[in-house]
Amino acid sequence: MWRIGRLARLAGVSERTLRHYDRIGLLSPAAVDGVTGYRWYGTAELVRLDRIRGLQHLGLSLRLIAETIDAPDSHLAQALGETVATLHRDIAALSAVAARAEEYLTTPAPILPQQTTVPARRLRVRHLTVAHPAELADHCAADAAVLLTWLRGRPSGEFTAALTTARGGRWLALPARTAVRVVVPPGTGVVDAGRYLFDWLHHRGLTVCGPTLEEHLVDDDGDRATVLEVPVQAGPTPPSTALPLRAIPS
Repeated sequence: MWRIGRLARLAGVSERTLRHYDRIGLLSPAAVDGVTGYRWYGTAELVRLDRIRGLQHLGLSLRLIAETIDAPDSHLAQALGETVATLHRDIAALSAVAARAEEYLTTPAPILPQQTTVPARRLRVRHLTVAHPAELADHCAADAAVLLTWLRGRPSGEFTAALTTARGGRWLALPARTAVRVVVPPGTGVVDAGRYLFDWLHHRGLTVCGPTLEEHLVDDDGDRATVLEVPVQAGPTPPSTALPLRAIPS
């Protein structure tokens, strides 16, 4: 039999790893000296250790290895199938991240949109008709105002908008939804950021499926920030730049 150091050298692992395997019940020594505390291992433990290391190289976690190493082969096959599926999902996600990073390196963007899930909210709003996006700045002078527009892309004429109000108006309920969200950095105009954001959505095959929120925030020091939030779904953008009127609460 071998002491722990010899087994570690034979298997190409550290003694710390072998102690950890013993601690979690994955690989126990064949015997432990009651006086010295030395761990002793034999060929059976070397074979088991080699299988553990092999299963690790197949992507199994130590938890799954502990659950399957002594189980029937069907259990191992199921665990490997689930691991492969997870690995493919991780690869796809990492590939998407790499593609976004490469795109940014090629064409640095003024904003960095992020797709997320936003909770439901309820707003009291009044409606207005706007001839050009530049006019919206005058309507958003109030602190902590929220502006809503029902657009699928860059407007080509008059469009309907809504602005939060403290009194009057109507209540508008927005459900929880998938949205692309961005905080407009200082020095970037909101109109320019909005144009870039709609182009970004079109490039990724995302369709606007509800009102875009432009929220003007003010902190306790009086500093301001603007958040753009566009509800989206996968699919081609229809030719019209405005959502149908039935989608706009009166």
